Amino acid sequence: MCGIIGVMDRKRRTMDGSGIRQALSMMNERGSGEGAGYVAYGIYPDYRDCYALHVFFDNPRENKPALDATLAQWGTIEHDEVIPTCDQPNLRAIHTPWRYFFKPDPALAVPGGATQKDDIVSTLVMRVNAARRGALIVSSGKDLGVFKAAGWPEDVANFYRIEDYEGYTWLAHNRYPTNTPGWWGGAHPFNLLDWSVVHNGEITSYGTNRRYIESFGYTCTMYTDTEVVAYLIDLLVRRHGLDVDLALRALAPPFWEEIDRMPDAGREWNAALRLAYAPAMMNGPFAIVAANPDIMVGFTDRSKLRPMVAGECGDRLYISSEEAAIRAMEPNIESITMPAAGEPVIGRIDPG
Repeated sequence: MCGIIGVMDRKRRTMDGSGIRQALSMMNERGSGEGAGYVAYGIYPDYRDCYALHVFFDNPRENKPALDATLAQWGTIEHDEVIPTCDQPNLRAIHTPWRYFFKPDPALAVPGGATQKDDIVSTLVMRVNAARRGALIVSSGKDLGVFKAAGWPEDVANFYRIEDYEGYTWLAHNRYPTNTPGWWGGAHPFNLLDWSVVHNGEITSYGTNRRYIESFGYTCTMYTDTEVVAYLIDLLVRRHGLDVDLALRALAPPFWEEIDRMPDAGREWNAALRLAYAPAMMNGPFAIVAANPDIMVGFTDRSKLRPMVAGECGDRLYISSEEAAIRAMEPNIESITMPAAGEPVIGRIDPG
């Protein structure tokens, strides 16, 4: 039922949040008022070298000093502030959103000997969120931010004044929770470092996927299958070094019958990839849009049990649950396509 949409400008020309707000509102019948959210890339140019940590505090006066002390142990806080919001009568404002611009100490070693800055921040996110001390980190990448809450798309957009932000890639999500509660942390997008994910459907392999991802040190705390998707993409692309197209093929591989019909070379490496990443393979009905600073991708389950359409206009790529949402952002859309089941849509920022 959920509504998802993403837009990327390949030239990194920025768009304010008014267009994505309007597009997501076109899919209100796909939500239940239990969760909505947005993520934008390129919104913090003055702090582009810092990790932008978006945090939900239960009570900043009580919970913020402990997080400040933790961050000081792991690196330097360049700046922090409450995220500007506007009261919305229909929104259950039970958390205070805050943002930190943080630089980890590159000399710091975390368990396992990791010293890469991304590894430090990833470990920090897992520890803070697992501790459950009134602080939840929902966004941790550079020059990007997640804005989400339990509410309707318009109310969440108005709460965060989303039209005040300028980004070159946007993802948005209207949630219809089915087997997990509607709460701020469970709203989409889900993010870890540079990768953000919005998802429609259900990952029925959640238990297997979760046990697999936790074997690599990730900790799942959000009570939803989409969290696992974000961590799987981070594992395969950032830590294992797979190209995005190979990572997507590992997560949603062809059926064995299809692999058996492939030419020898293709059959061998597709079989090897599926066997190597069997616990990462996602089952169930799903459509997913994910992005990092240089890429936006959309992919579905191998039977396409959830809808996904793609559109292009000039340098902009759109991926959504519905064509109407794309046309709400771009009435003069030049092309609309419906990818086949299991066929990914991959858009990349122009290197020039």
